Amino acid sequence: MSTIASSTPAKRRGLLSIGRRGAARLVAWACDPQLSVLLVLGFTIAHVVLWTAILTQVKAAQDIHFDVSEGYAWGQKFLMGYGKHPPLSGWISGVWFKFFPPVDWATYLLAMVTVGIGMVLCWVIALRVVDRRRAFFVLLMVAIYPIFNFKGFKYNPDLLQLVTLPLVVLAYLHAFEKRSIRSGFLLGLAAALALMTKYWVVTMIGAIGLAALIHPQRMLFLRSPAPWIAIATMAAAMIPHFDWVRQVEYAPFRYAGDTYKISSRWESLQLAWGYVGHNIALLLLPLGLAAAVLAWGPRWWASLARDSGAFVKRPWSLTTNPGVRKDRALNIWLIQAIVAVGPPIGALLFDIYIKTDWGISLFFLVPLAVIAIPSLKVPRVALVRLAAIWLVLSLVTLAAAPQIAIASLPRDANGNFAHISYSQLARELTEVWHKRFHTRWSNVVGFVDVAEQMTFYSPDHPLPLTPYEPWPSGVTSMEEAKRNGFIGICLVGDWKFERCEAWMKDNLPNAERIVMSTRRFFKGNVGTTTRWNVYVVAPVAMK
Repeated sequence: MSTIASSTPAKRRGLLSIGRRGAARLVAWACDPQLSVLLVLGFTIAHVVLWTAILTQVKAAQDIHFDVSEGYAWGQKFLMGYGKHPPLSGWISGVWFKFFPPVDWATYLLAMVTVGIGMVLCWVIALRVVDRRRAFFVLLMVAIYPIFNFKGFKYNPDLLQLVTLPLVVLAYLHAFEKRSIRSGFLLGLAAALALMTKYWVVTMIGAIGLAALIHPQRMLFLRSPAPWIAIATMAAAMIPHFDWVRQVEYAPFRYAGDTYKISSRWESLQLAWGYVGHNIALLLLPLGLAAAVLAWGPRWWASLARDSGAFVKRPWSLTTNPGVRKDRALNIWLIQAIVAVGPPIGALLFDIYIKTDWGISLFFLVPLAVIAIPSLKVPRVALVRLAAIWLVLSLVTLAAAPQIAIASLPRDANGNFAHISYSQLARELTEVWHKRFHTRWSNVVGFVDVAEQMTFYSPDHPLPLTPYEPWPSGVTSMEEAKRNGFIGICLVGDWKFERCEAWMKDNLPNAERIVMSTRRFFKGNVGTTTRWNVYVVAPVAMK
C-alpha cells in the first residue's frame, strides 16, 4: 500500500512537470519572431483537421447545404460571374474539386481551410497592432469564435469573405503606414479581390474609407499616392467583371432587388434587430472566455470575497502598455465600430433586407479591437489557459459529434427525421438516364436547392438550369439542355412545387414522367419518405 501511495504523487508531479514545460514552450514560441510562425501554422492546421473531422460527423445524417453544391456547380465552368454573385467563390470551388473528390468531407475541409487562412490573416493583422503575445491571444479568440468552427461549416461567398476582407484590412494598414505607390497597388488588388467575392464587401471597404478620413493622420495618407492608386487599381481590375455585369443586364443587382424586398418598416426593424442579436450572441463565447482567463488569478475566490469587483478589476492597468501601437489600433477600432453599426442603421434608414449570415464576415476584428486596449493586461498564463480551453472544447465536441448528429436530427410528427436524401435521388436518376440512353447525364432542371445537389452527387455531375430564373448562372442554357437531353425534378410538397410543375408542363409536354421516392436511414433512425415528380427528356439525336 505504501508503494502505491508514494508512486501516485510522483506520477502526478511528473504530469504537472510535463504540463508546465509544455505551457512554457507555448508561451516562448508565441513570443519568438521565428518560432511564432511555426506555432501559428501548426495550431491552424490542427484546428482545420479537428473541425473537419467534427463537422463531417455532426453533419453525417444530412447531405451538404445547397450553398455548397451551388458553388460546386459554378466551378464546373470558369465564368466572369454566375448570375447572382461575382465569380471568385465559384473559381475556388472549381479548382478545389480538381484535386479533391466531390464528397461531403471535402466540402467541410474546404470550409475549414477557408477559415484557417482567415485565422492566419487575423494573426498577421494583429502583429501590426500589438506584440506577439497579444497577437497569439487574438488567434486563440478567433479560433473559439463560432464563425471559425461550427458556424463556418458551409463554403459560400459569405465564408470566403473571411479571407478576402482580412486581406483588404491588412493591405490598408500597410498602405496607411507606407503610403507608397506599391502599397496602394496592393490595396487596390485586395479590394478588387474582395468585390469579386460578393458585393456586400462594400460595407468593409466603405468602413475603411471612413476610418482613413477620421484618423488624425489622414492628411499624410490622403496626400500620398497610395489611396488614389488603390482606387484606380481596383477600378481597372474590375473592368472585365463589370463588362460581364453589363452583358447580363445587371443580373446580380436585379437578383438582390427581387429577392430581398422589404414589405414594411416593421419587417426592416425585425431583421435589423435579429442581425444585431445574432452576431452579438456569436461574439459572447470568445469574449466571455477571454475575459474569464484574463481575470483569473490564484485564489480568486478569496480576493472576490474581500472585494466583489476584484474579478472585473484584475485585468486592467493604469500604466502605458508598450505592446500596443495606438495609432494602428485606432484604425482597427474605427473600422470595426463603423462596420458594426453601419449596416443595421443603413438597413433601418433605407428599408434594406439584412440577413443574419451577412454578419459572418464583419466581426473578425472584434478580438483584436478588445485586446488592443492599452490598459488591458494579457499575462503569459492567459495564453495557456485559453489554448487549453480551445483544445478541451474541440476534443469534447469531437467525442460528442456522433451523439450531436443524432440529437440534432429534425423530426416530423411521427418521429421520423426530416433530412431529404438528395444523394440517393442523384444516384437513382443517374441509373435511370444510363439505362435509357447509355450516355452521360449532362443537364438537370430544377430549383436551386434540388438541381445543384444533383450536380454534386451524381457521378455525371449534370449542369443545372433553374426554371423562371431571370439571373441564370450561365453554366448551361435551355438550348444546350434540349440538345443534350435533361431530367427535370419537382419536389412534391415543396412551397415551389406548383410553380415547378407548371414550368414542366408548359415546356415539356412530351416528356416521360416518373414518380420516385427516397428515404434516408441513419444509425437506426428512419427518415421521412420524400416524393419526386421527375421528367425525362431524351437528347435530340435520340428522338
